[in-house]
Amino acid sequence: MTAPDDAWRREPLTWAAIAVALLLWASAFAGIRAGLESYGPGQVALLRFLTASAVFFAYASVTRMRAPDPRDIPRIALAGFLGITTYHVALNFGEVTVTAGAASLIISASPIITALLSVFLIKERLSVAGWIGIVVSFLGVALISVGEGGHLAFEPGAALVFLAAAGTALYFVVAKRPLRRYSAIEFTAYAVWAGTLPMLVFAPGLISQMATATPAATWAVLYMGVFPGAVAYALWSYALARMPASVLATFIYFQPVNAIIIAWIWLGEVPSALALVGGTISLVGVVIVNTRGRGKPRQAAAEAAPAQATDG
Repeated sequence: MTAPDDAWRREPLTWAAIAVALLLWASAFAGIRAGLESYGPGQVALLRFLTASAVFFAYASVTRMRAPDPRDIPRIALAGFLGITTYHVALNFGEVTVTAGAASLIISASPIITALLSVFLIKERLSVAGWIGIVVSFLGVALISVGEGGHLAFEPGAALVFLAAAGTALYFVVAKRPLRRYSAIEFTAYAVWAGTLPMLVFAPGLISQMATATPAATWAVLYMGVFPGAVAYALWSYALARMPASVLATFIYFQPVNAIIIAWIWLGEVPSALALVGGTISLVGVVIVNTRGRGKPRQAAAEAAPAQATDG
């Protein structure tokens, strides 16, 4: 029997998965900065996801994880290319020239893109309040960006950052169908392996850079592969299997808030008043989406609801 459309609201494990995934992804910003001190943008992405791939290979070997159905491989490969290859390579290269404030604002377009794609491709629905909540959160992130950076300078690399935002939005939508048939860990492993393969074009540079890289830079990238890479993506897939992609995507608006809090506690960087106001507005928008955002389900949406899966 299919679970009720809003059953995820009463599942503590779903909320815990979202919270841990977001915290791990927030920690990756420091890891990326450390990695770029010794590695190129493409090499950071490759080493990170070679590590994540190794983690999933070990898990698959121990548990004798099943192979994907050949009919599902094209969609899984597409999800991996969009959410792993496109997102991480484009973001890493884009942030070489784009200011942090501008990058965070562009990436925050991802929930809007996801919501639009979900409406047209998988027939999810957001109410008027849901769309208002997304816009409110986006405006909150804009205030954070201005408050923390003082200005927004959109360099040529901004197009790459937008490509990353579009890639991750498409990933959320493409992943919904496979997550009806595979557990979160299974699907994430397949997607990470598929997404890592195109990155092998950076392998020659990685080999030469590892010889001269500092231990701190290498360990930072390895950390990102295990935790913000393998663990966080598996947790996010767990939540995506249980709730609408358009709603889950809005939790990305927590990321600038997480970054502010981590920098405040860890580095002693006191946020500006404008950034604090923006963070509050962004969180209000997320609350609106998650309490008032769902429209009346269409028949197609009911048919598209993912079955409950366990990671065993």
